[in-house]
Amino acid sequence: MADYILEMKNITKEFPGVKALDNVNLKVERGEIHALVGENGAGKSTLMNVLSGIYPHGTYTGDIVYNGEVCQFKTLHDSEEKGIVIIHQELALIPELSIGENMFLGNERKGRFGIDWDRTYHEAGEHMRQVGLKEEATTLIKDIGTGKQQLVEIAKALSKNVKLLILDEPTSSLNEEDSKMLLDLLLSFKKDSGMTSIIISHKLNEISYVADKITVVRDGSTIETIDNSGHDIDEDRIIRGMVGRELSDRYPAREHNISEKIGMEVKNWTVHHPLYSEKKVVNDVSFNVHRGEIVGFSGLQGAGRTELAMSIFGRSYGTEISGTIAIDGVEKNLKNVRDAINAGLAYVTEDRKGNGLILAESIAKNTTMARIEKVCNKGIIDVNKENSVAEDYKEKLHTKTPTVQQAVGNLSGGNQQKVLLAKWMFADPEVLILDEPTRGIDVGAKYEIYCIMNDLVAQGKSVVMISSEMPELLGMCDRIYVMNEGNLVAEMKAADATQEKIMAAILQSDKK
Repeated sequence: MADYILEMKNITKEFPGVKALDNVNLKVERGEIHALVGENGAGKSTLMNVLSGIYPHGTYTGDIVYNGEVCQFKTLHDSEEKGIVIIHQELALIPELSIGENMFLGNERKGRFGIDWDRTYHEAGEHMRQVGLKEEATTLIKDIGTGKQQLVEIAKALSKNVKLLILDEPTSSLNEEDSKMLLDLLLSFKKDSGMTSIIISHKLNEISYVADKITVVRDGSTIETIDNSGHDIDEDRIIRGMVGRELSDRYPAREHNISEKIGMEVKNWTVHHPLYSEKKVVNDVSFNVHRGEIVGFSGLQGAGRTELAMSIFGRSYGTEISGTIAIDGVEKNLKNVRDAINAGLAYVTEDRKGNGLILAESIAKNTTMARIEKVCNKGIIDVNKENSVAEDYKEKLHTKTPTVQQAVGNLSGGNQQKVLLAKWMFADPEVLILDEPTRGIDVGAKYEIYCIMNDLVAQGKSVVMISSEMPELLGMCDRIYVMNEGNLVAEMKAADATQEKIMAAILQSDKK
């Protein structure tokens, strides 16, 4: 007989104008890794927020049975006391504090005269070793990479005597190497201590690799639970459950009508770190993108791709920037973001919540903010026109929302990404730079974004795509540039490129 650590029975959760969860049922066996998959807005994160007490008892209907006991969590602290710990997609770490301080924030190790720092850093060091972190516990969060920050979050969970670990898109901001390390860590916890994990992810190859069972959620309802104990479930099988149909081709076909005319050319571009001015984060990089062309940028974390894109976009990153930018053959001096927008550039940031959108504002306001003058009449915003524009993009991009007056912060990650894309499409750029445009979104939404990219280049626009997913670059791009440690180390036609060739270019540059 199955030993269930968790049963969620008939969970229903409503927000104004939308039923996010409709009679959802979930069973998780003790000691297994259980995956939740589904399209953006399907209700996965909402279900886990119900479980962890973020949405307290009384705001939903149904029962949570944990370790055989009906639980009514009112706060996150209530669920953590039972050993249920959730790690969100956006890491809850304070960059200016140390690893040890972050690990016990709100759960301080106290002595007779305040915080016992020796005990704090000693215990932090023990939990760091459990997850393979070799840094000192006194190291500041801002001085370690994203992959290690994710491990700090897991170490923090271990410090709370976690029994059921919930991870919401844990690898969305990690490269393949760091992702594999994190997944192997979950497998080792399962093997060594019998820890139970629930993982939400859109990376279906990772789900196939790590999960024992896979529960599919669609439109707020549980569709099925797939047994993956043999770790041999085909990704297409998962997709069929998620979207309710076959998705025959991950990357939409297009005619490659690339113009000889260069849309943007960057020459000898060098950027220094904003704080450590002696450090070059982009070193003498030159590249171009033709009209009607999608150019990809590949590289490991810290390669300098985002720094390159942001510095090009109106010097929004870096110091001591040198080099030239030409749009349609005309050299441009882009002193700020407004200059970049007026020159026909747009940059879809990878950090949609921090830099891309204003979460407290409506979909309508976010959609038009980059070119607000286009919905103004004599300097006054025409609200009807603004709403009409937002409704148009809502339909084009299939954004799931009851109204364009909905605050962006209430949308799922994938639907927020669609609003961010709408914002820059409305700006009508000639060159669109997309930085990790499909991070943390489902296969159906990815396909829609790929179609938009194809439509833009069919109109003669130029698209630059930064992605950590090599299959995505190979499937969508005409040419691929490879960066490593701030340098451009290779350029290849996508038709001739492979994941192995890209990695070989990176490794060879390391040896120089």
